[in-house]
Amino acid sequence: MSKFLKGTFILLAAGFVTRVLGFIYRIVLARSIGEEGVGLYMMAYPTFILVVTITQLGLPVAISKNIAEAEARRDYAEIKKILVVSLAITIGLSIIITPALLLLAPILSTTLFTDPRTYYPLMAIAPALPIIAISSVLRGYFQGRQNMRPSAISQVLEQIVRITLIATATKTFLPYGVEYAAAAAMGASVLGELLSLVYLLTTFKLKKRFRLRKNFFQFVHKGKRTFKELMEIALPTMGSRMIGSIAWFFEPIVVAHSLALAGVIAVNATKQYGSLTGYAMPLLMLPSFVTFSLSTSLVPAISEANSKNNHKLIEYRLQQALRFVFLTGGLAVIILYVLADPLMQLMYGSTKGAYFIRIMAPFFLFYYYQGPLQAVLQALNLARAAMINSLIGAVIKTAVIFLLASQPSFGITGVALGILVGFVLVTILHFATVLKKVAFSIYILDYLKGFFVMGVSGWLGYWIFENIFKNEHLIIRVFTAVSVMAVSYFLMLVFFRLIKKDELSRIPWIGNLFSI
Repeated sequence: MSKFLKGTFILLAAGFVTRVLGFIYRIVLARSIGEEGVGLYMMAYPTFILVVTITQLGLPVAISKNIAEAEARRDYAEIKKILVVSLAITIGLSIIITPALLLLAPILSTTLFTDPRTYYPLMAIAPALPIIAISSVLRGYFQGRQNMRPSAISQVLEQIVRITLIATATKTFLPYGVEYAAAAAMGASVLGELLSLVYLLTTFKLKKRFRLRKNFFQFVHKGKRTFKELMEIALPTMGSRMIGSIAWFFEPIVVAHSLALAGVIAVNATKQYGSLTGYAMPLLMLPSFVTFSLSTSLVPAISEANSKNNHKLIEYRLQQALRFVFLTGGLAVIILYVLADPLMQLMYGSTKGAYFIRIMAPFFLFYYYQGPLQAVLQALNLARAAMINSLIGAVIKTAVIFLLASQPSFGITGVALGILVGFVLVTILHFATVLKKVAFSIYILDYLKGFFVMGVSGWLGYWIFENIFKNEHLIIRVFTAVSVMAVSYFLMLVFFRLIKKDELSRIPWIGNLFSI
């Protein structure tokens, strides 16, 4: 099995576990602090993503790409130089940004978010920045060497700590106010990041081939060329993420002011935004662990192929990734669309947010495609084009949210539609940009077969849920419907040769079945 496939499977397994744990975290959070508390948490969270994006400066992708190329040349001195320069940049930025966030928190909470209670979750974010600065560099190092195991394990450890602490932390602080409970939830995330960093540092110390601290500042001083090479990838990559992060940062602000124009008071706006971003969106994004795993593996794999001018391998890797996204994302979409209400009832004890899932689920295939396409652009030195695409999408998304959400007839539904317009547009632009660089065949018949399989599996699952075990507990009905959809979906994929037997034989435990 190639490094690309092995790394992808490791990240897929860890990504699945991490997403499930993350979802458990969301469920515990929602049940602990309620819709209003989740709204406060989700209003502060985009700020967290924004400051993390600035601190990382797009370096994880640049580190991964440049270390993959240096590893191919066996240039270990250059690998050390990449690490030293990257650590100096990220640690320096975190030292500047952390106190700046602490000083700006009162202004952000009262002026921009229109809900002063967001001050406490914002303050809880700050300690995470130096931790993430170091861990992001180490993850980029391991990914560049196509060793995905440390990144995978660190993600799982982080989620385990968050879940372990969340219930106790929120319960302890909830009597003081929902804003303190939301801040405690953010604090649990910081402690999760800390344990993740401890693991990464320990693994790095055991596996490194050089002494990092030896002549550290000499390497920083001599690293001008390395700095320039990193920035050629990092700055456009950060630009793309920065655009997305800034758009997300302004999203709750635009939503709050738009809903105010539509006549929705601040407390209700916070609750509605919590239903969309805290209840519905995490469920819709749950399958994106597949795209994250593929994206992380694609950058070094395609960078290596591109450095050798192996265009056939580039197309082959891209075809692999997009087909995998289509088939796995298709199953996720039909399950979420058909079982929106019962899934929300089981997880949150309420169907709030199910309406948004039914509106958004059919279009989320575009979202699942976006990560791998952006990774390919970054690996092909087209990060600048990806940044421009992201900028166009962010501007259009924000404009649509403001125009629709400020209308009483749309309200919070306008926010959901604006988010959809944004990521559909960016995905289409990314794909168009990739086509200019990579000769790529589109197998239309396979896609038509795929949509047919989705439709039949979805109808079958709906019929099972509505007619079988009607008097049983909801969890049994949901489990039965999901199982029928998944099994029928998989069997039809094999029947229509969308998954081939020789591909299944590469997966050990499934391959044994086909060898009987």
